[in-house]
Amino acid sequence: MLNVRINKEIEKKLESYSQRMNLSKSAVVKEALMAYLSQSDIDHTPFELGEDLFGADASGNTDSSTTYKSKLKDKLREKHSH
Repeated sequence: MLNVRINKEIEKKLESYSQRMNLSKSAVVKEALMAYLSQSDIDHTPFELGEDLFGADASGNTDSSTTYKSKLKDKLREKHSH
């Protein structure tokens, strides 16, 4: 069992919504809570949330950290090979 305190504005909105939908306030709150919990990423670590971004450069290339030296050498050769 859970009791939640809400302000008058939220209570009025909840009452209006529950009447329009022909649902009890408890049913509306349960449904909203389940939707919130299913959409949130509370089961993921910060690393898991950003894993697809780590190690990628602006173009999405993920091998930049391992190939930067050879790319730099190539750029310098191009610049100085007139």
